Amino acid sequence: MVATQELKPQEKIEVATPAEQTKPGPVFTPKVDIFETEKEIILLADVPAVKAHDLGIDLKDNILTLAGEVKTERTSGEEEVLNEYQVGSYYRQFTLTEMIDQSKINDSLNNGVLRLALPKIEKALPRRIKVNMN
Repeated sequence: MVATQELKPQEKIEVATPAEQTKPGPVFTPKVDIFETEKEIILLADVPAVKAHDLGIDLKDNILTLAGEVKTERTSGEEEVLNEYQVGSYYRQFTLTEMIDQSKINDSLNNGVLRLALPKIEKALPRRIKVNMN
């Protein structure tokens, strides 16, 4: 049975305190969708306005860390009239299981959506066993 939900826009949620910060400003938790296929787990993270050079993906001790920063781009002489879009940093961590082949993780960033492909190790892949007749 699939539960249906009304689609509603969600506000950015600021992390209470992800860790001790060395930079001022808010830290947001990026929203994610996670999908699984036979061969891999796909993670999609919403990081609007983060550029590739401002995005960090780290993997240490089975902990996958996503960290990104949004910077405002203003030119001199501009006066702020309305400011609804909050800028700051994005931060989220995931614990990976042993079934992920960490050496083959790949990523792409397109229009503010980070896509991580987490391939499963060979022994975790489903396989069909042929029955031999005697």
